[in-house]
Amino acid sequence: MKIAALASKVAARLPVPSMRLMLAGSAAASLVVAIGFASSFAVAPYPVAAFTDVRSQWRAADAWLLDRHGEPLSRVRIDRERRRGEWVALGDVSPALVDSVVASEDKRFRGHEGVDWLGMLGAARQTGLGERRGGSTLTMQVAAYLEPSLELGGQRNLVDKWRQMRQALAIERTWSKGEILEAWLNLTPFRGEIEGVDAASRAIMGKRAAGLDSAEAALLAVLARSPNAPADRVARRACALAGHDELVCNKARYLADLGFGATRVRPRMDGDAPHLARKLLATAGERRPSSLDAELQRFAAQSLGQHLRELNGRNVEDGAVVVLDNASGEVLAYVGSSGDLSRAPEVDGAAARRLAGSTLKPFLYSLAIERRLLTAASILDDSPLAVTTTVGLYVPQNYDRSFKGKVTLRQALAASLNVPAVRTLALVGYEPFHARLRDVGLKTLDRDADHYGYGLALGGGEVTLLDLANAYRTLANGGRYSRVGFVPGTAPSEGVRVIDERAAFVVSDVLADPAARAVTFGLASPLATRYRASVKTGTSKDMRDNWAVGYTNRFTVAVWVGNFSGDAMHDVSGVTGAAPVWRDVMDHLQEGIRVDAPRAPEGVVHSHVRFAGELEPARDEWFLAGTQSEEVVAVAAPAGRPHLESPANGAIYAIDPDIPRSNQRILLRAKGTGEGERFLLPDGREIDATRPVLWNLVAGRHQVALRDAAGRVIDRASFEVR
Repeated sequence: MKIAALASKVAARLPVPSMRLMLAGSAAASLVVAIGFASSFAVAPYPVAAFTDVRSQWRAADAWLLDRHGEPLSRVRIDRERRRGEWVALGDVSPALVDSVVASEDKRFRGHEGVDWLGMLGAARQTGLGERRGGSTLTMQVAAYLEPSLELGGQRNLVDKWRQMRQALAIERTWSKGEILEAWLNLTPFRGEIEGVDAASRAIMGKRAAGLDSAEAALLAVLARSPNAPADRVARRACALAGHDELVCNKARYLADLGFGATRVRPRMDGDAPHLARKLLATAGERRPSSLDAELQRFAAQSLGQHLRELNGRNVEDGAVVVLDNASGEVLAYVGSSGDLSRAPEVDGAAARRLAGSTLKPFLYSLAIERRLLTAASILDDSPLAVTTTVGLYVPQNYDRSFKGKVTLRQALAASLNVPAVRTLALVGYEPFHARLRDVGLKTLDRDADHYGYGLALGGGEVTLLDLANAYRTLANGGRYSRVGFVPGTAPSEGVRVIDERAAFVVSDVLADPAARAVTFGLASPLATRYRASVKTGTSKDMRDNWAVGYTNRFTVAVWVGNFSGDAMHDVSGVTGAAPVWRDVMDHLQEGIRVDAPRAPEGVVHSHVRFAGELEPARDEWFLAGTQSEEVVAVAAPAGRPHLESPANGAIYAIDPDIPRSNQRILLRAKGTGEGERFLLPDGREIDATRPVLWNLVAGRHQVALRDAAGRVIDRASFEVR
C-alpha cells in the first residue's frame, strides 16, 4: 500500500476536527505515523497461520480420563507452568463476555481492518502528554499471541509496533472477525497462570464460559487488561465498564472478594474418578479412555458416601470401592475415597496399604484343602489358644470374644472364626501360606514369612484393596491369576494357575453358604443376597480397617472402610461398615442378571456326610475326590512328640527396674511330656517337666533343655535376659 493512499484512508476515517486537533496538538503523533508509514516498506508481516491450524494445535493444561463409552470422568492438571482449559468456540461463550471484551479492549473492533488508527493516534497524543495508554486492537493482541517476537513486554520501539500492526492487517485479510474474537478469548491470559476463557471461567467463576452473566463478564474483561490488579481495583473497573449499574457493581465487588481473596475454600477434587485419573494421565491435552463405567463409578461413590453418613458418630470418614470384571480383569469402578466426607480426599484408598483382617482366610483354607490336609467337613477346634512366639504369647480371639468348640471347616471359614484359622496355619505352615498369598498378587506382603508369623492367618499383613479384589477374582476364576487392566482390551485373557481349581470351587461354595455364616452374622445380614455370591468380611485390630470382598460368576466387588489417619472406628465391623456398600454395588451389578450355580470341576464329588455326636446335622458336602468320608468323628488331638512350649527359642526378655525382681520370672512349660522327663535349667538343676515351672530372671544368655527319662535331650531353647 502506498504511503499517500494509506494516509488518505486514515484521514477519511477520522472526523476532520478531531484529526486536526490531534495533529496540531501533538507533533509527536504525526511523527509516529510518518515514521510508521515509511518503515512499512522495510517491515513485512510474518506468514499468517490458518485459524483452523491455531485451533487444532491448542493443548489444554489438563488431561481427561474417559470411561469405556467415551464419557468424560475426570480431568487432571498436567502442565504446571500455565493453566489452560479446552478451546471454546465463540458460540459457546456468553454474549455478555464478548460485548464486555469489545467494550474494554477495542470499541471499534467491528469497524477497523486490524488497526484502530484513531485509537493509535489518541494513544500517541496521551503518551506525548505524559500519560500511558495502549492502542493495541484485539487483532494486534492476537498477532502477538501467535508470534511471540511481537510481544516484547513493553520494550517495543516504533518498528516493533509497526510490525505488530502490519501483522494484524495481514490477519484481518484471511481471518473473519468471529475467528479473531474466538482466538483472542482462548489465547489471552486472565490472571496469574490462567490462560483462555475456559480456564478463567472455571477457576475464577466456577462455571463454564457459556453461563457468565454481566457482572462475571465485566470482571473477566477487565482482568484481561490488568491480570494482576488487586481485587478492589478489578471490581471498580468492572463497575465502570458496566456503566455503574448498581446490581452489576454490587455483584462484581462480591465476586472479586470471593474469587481473589485470601480465604478461598479448598477446591474439591475434580471429576468422578480423580485417583485413577492421576494414576493414568501423563500428557497435557490427552483424552484417555479407560475401562471404567461412568454410571457404575458414580453409583459406587454415591453408595459409599451414603453409608458413611449413616455411620455418623462412629468415627469413620474414609472408604474405597473397586469393581472388577472377572473374565477380562478390567477395572469397572475405582473409587479412591469418600470425597467431601474425608479430611484427606487426595489419598487413594484403593492403592493404600491397610491391614487385611480376616480377608486372607479363604486362601489359607484353600491351601489346606488343596494339599488334602483338610476338607470342608473336617472338624477344627475353636477353643482358647496361646501360641508362644519370639516376641511373646500370641492369643487369638474371635470376633464376638466367644468360642464355639468343635466346628467344621465350612463353619469356621464362613463364620470367620479366628482360632481355627491359626490352628490351620500351624498345620499348613506360614511359609507356604505366605508364598500362596504372593502368588495371588498380594505383593505388598514383602517381608519374609517369619516377620508375619501366625498373625498372617488373621490378616497381620498389609494389602491394597485393588490387589485384594484381584486375589478374590482369582478364586472366582477357579484359581487362575492374571493382572487387572485399566484400559479395555489390555488385561491378559489367560491366567496362570496358582490355586487348585477344585480347592477354589470348594472355598467359593463355603463363602456362598448363608447358613454356615449364620453362627456369627445371622441370616439377615448384608452378606445374604438373593443370588449366589461368595463373600468374606474382615476387620483389623482395634477396628482400624474393615473390608467386604466378594464375587459372583461375572463380577468381583471389594470395599474398604476406615480412616486414612489410622484412627480406630467405634463399633464398626466389616459386616456393618463395608458390607452394606458391597451389597448395594453388587445388587446394582446383578440387576436383571441371572446367576446360575457353578458347575463342579472334574475331581470334585458331592457326597453325603454324617457327624458323630450330632456335632452338625448331616448334609451333602463337596470333597476333592478321595478325601470324602461317610462319617466324621472328632478326636482328641495327640500330644505329639514332647517339646518345649516356653520359652521360645531366641526370645529376649527385659528386667523391669520398677518391678521387684522376685516377681519377674519366666514360664518354663513343655507339651506332651510323661513320667521321668525333666527340665535342665540354666543353673544346672533338673526339675520335673510334667508341670510348668517359674524361673527367676538372671541377666545374660541362657539355655533350657528338655530331657527324657534316659537323660537324652529332646528339645532345647536359647534365650536372653537384658
